[in-house]
Amino acid sequence: MGRVGVTGETVARVAERTARASYGRLVALLAAPAGDLQLAEDTLAHAFEQALTTWPRDGVPDNPESWLLTVARNRQRDLWKSAAHRRNRSLEAATDLGADVVESLHDLDPDRIPDRRLALLFVCAHPAIAAGVRTPLMLQAVLGFDAAQIARAFAVPAGAMSQRLVRAKRRIRDAKIPFVVPGRQAMPERLPSVLEAVYGCYALAFSERGEGASVAGEARYLAVTIARLLGDEPEAWALAALLTLASARATTSGDGYLPLEDQDPDEWDRRLIAEGESYLRRAERPGRAPGRFQLEAAIQAVHCDRARSGATDWDTLCTLYTALVAIAPSLGSRVARAAVVGRTRSPETGLSLLDALPVERERFQPYHAARGDLLARLGRHQDAVAAYARASTLSTDPAVRTFLERRAEELSR
Repeated sequence: MGRVGVTGETVARVAERTARASYGRLVALLAAPAGDLQLAEDTLAHAFEQALTTWPRDGVPDNPESWLLTVARNRQRDLWKSAAHRRNRSLEAATDLGADVVESLHDLDPDRIPDRRLALLFVCAHPAIAAGVRTPLMLQAVLGFDAAQIARAFAVPAGAMSQRLVRAKRRIRDAKIPFVVPGRQAMPERLPSVLEAVYGCYALAFSERGEGASVAGEARYLAVTIARLLGDEPEAWALAALLTLASARATTSGDGYLPLEDQDPDEWDRRLIAEGESYLRRAERPGRAPGRFQLEAAIQAVHCDRARSGATDWDTLCTLYTALVAIAPSLGSRVARAAVVGRTRSPETGLSLLDALPVERERFQPYHAARGDLLARLGRHQDAVAAYARASTLSTDPAVRTFLERRAEELSR
């Protein structure tokens, strides 16, 4: 055990850091034997509660992750033995399953905890799980986001998202979905959901960009791990390239948000740029149309190339965004294409593309920010101020909100 008498603040900081780095690893281990995600999350939550009361008194353990695993494992064992739990299952099933769970977890070496998050990711992407809840489920079970954060990202009420997640976890348990990485035959059906979830995790954690141990860093690690595990899946390598190239630009110093064109390329991470470009080359398949993540990674590569050339190739960006909208016409890709067209053709043309977007655009922060930029380029400052103000109210990132408010203030002078 570590030193005794640490402050509650220190304990909270260690617990938070451990949760961010190890939550998915521990849930994957605790859930695998019985296929019970909810039980794994509940017992891990109990372990964290115990940590917050025990560590200030006894000191932070040398290996917090193994301490949490042991406490959660013991809690599971107690629950399986409890009369209340047995009442919810037949005595024979509860006894057999409980014995298997306890034995499999008991065999784990707490100091050499394996990483089974990939298996858990593919469990969440199983065909037995409703397609619409697979990504939210991965974000919560594997990557540690709570239901309210996920609900916000998917623009649904928090209560509705929470119910969907509970039903999905029940389905995994009742269907006895095995916690294994699927074979080649099942991969095409389940891989897109896994990649989408990892990408969603990176996007949700974007405000923490640049921190090596952040959730965004975990998402990039998972993307690279998946690509290496699968070997020759181009979209997996493309996602690894996309997140690595984006991370290369996330190292810009300073506390505030800077739009891409205002960033100093000398502050970008050249090592990550080279790494991301190598992943993108592994994603190339001559004679085969690029996928969504390949196009998005190529867009990132064009931006990163400013570190070498000193200029942004807007025409190439316009071509790539047009191809992206053709195969993945999301609101985000269409807004981004309109912003680039506003540069390569005219602000009026970009605005006309924005005006043609569906009504959902009104709740989409990037739409208002792009509109504010194009209106400012046309000299319509009052309209631009209103657009930036609306974008600011929709932003959940304090640094982005501060930037948008500053732009509105500059244009109103």
